[in-house]
Amino acid sequence: MSYFGAGFFFIIKMSSLCPFSKAASAGDKCPRKIEVNGARDKEKNDDKVKQEGNESITLSPKCPFGYDSHTFKLGPLSCLICQALLFESSKCMPCSHKYCKACIERFKDCPLCGADIEKIEPDPDLQLLVDRFIEGHARIKRSQVGTDPKEVGDEHKNVIYEDVSLERGAFLVQHAMRAFRAQNIESAKSRLSICAEDIREQLNQFGNTSEFCSQLGAVLGMLGDCCRAMGDAGSAISCYEESVEFLSKLRIEDLEVVHTLSVSLNKIGDLKYYDGDLKSARSYYSRSLDVRRDAVSKHPSSSAQAIDIAVSLAKVADVDRGLGNEAAAIDGFQEAIKFLESITLNSNESGLEQRRSSVLDFLHSQIAEPVSAPQSTFV
Repeated sequence: MSYFGAGFFFIIKMSSLCPFSKAASAGDKCPRKIEVNGARDKEKNDDKVKQEGNESITLSPKCPFGYDSHTFKLGPLSCLICQALLFESSKCMPCSHKYCKACIERFKDCPLCGADIEKIEPDPDLQLLVDRFIEGHARIKRSQVGTDPKEVGDEHKNVIYEDVSLERGAFLVQHAMRAFRAQNIESAKSRLSICAEDIREQLNQFGNTSEFCSQLGAVLGMLGDCCRAMGDAGSAISCYEESVEFLSKLRIEDLEVVHTLSVSLNKIGDLKYYDGDLKSARSYYSRSLDVRRDAVSKHPSSSAQAIDIAVSLAKVADVDRGLGNEAAAIDGFQEAIKFLESITLNSNESGLEQRRSSVLDFLHSQIAEPVSAPQSTFV
């Protein structure tokens, strides 16, 4: 989710971190890792379960729709183009192959069979099936307390779901990320909204636990990315601000939480910057810088966080330049350069070295050739 977001560094990128990985038990795995190693784990876990106090082995239940909890494969409920759950299910005519509406509208020929697409029709029955699948999957049913045994008829029975499982949240985030990468933003936003609603229900029931606050903070940040990609700056700021609110409830010791919090602050600053409110932008950039400085003071060996500090220094300096304070801008750029040059990277951190070099090149250019307009050559 990290990116440079001042006037000169603008790119939207959804987080690759699973906000649910921290809440997993020792036997749980982040779906990002499961997707890679699923074949190995599936062989061990799919065919049997151990029951306490009982040596018998029973077969694990299988989802009739083809959902596999270890590989996140959905069979007929997924879109071939974005590889995520179908959203606004539509079929090509005359071949009748089915995709998300936003995905297939980009094509003139069916991606599966190559037939000319004469028209695209909605498939409400299939979408209803997908929606029912999302609503019911991975939730735990329990009996309603105090139900009158004399009551008969389905119309009198209230189905109550207890804990929304970790698997459900991770599943929704996984498919939201797939849809976002494929530019199916409405789909990503829909899945993340469901996930956020689930977490809010848990917060109402169990209070502001660190797990739920971190999860909701991350999901709200992703929702902000969706709103931003759709051009809805106001809603994006609201999501980012709420993300900051929940993440700020936590003790800032986890580097992933620090990263998510600082990025949400930066993204608010980005939007304020492009709206011309430079003073507000500087305030948010400075808050992000403070969070990152504090993290590095507690985790001095984190090279990624150290580079993030230089990025924040550059953001603040860029705004200072926009506000007409050239001396402060030059000081900020120079401080960022010194900070980057003081970092020692290991040989296995080639990605960070490339990032550091790119940032250094930009910073040197800002000192060598001061400009009054935002730059957008670096992403």
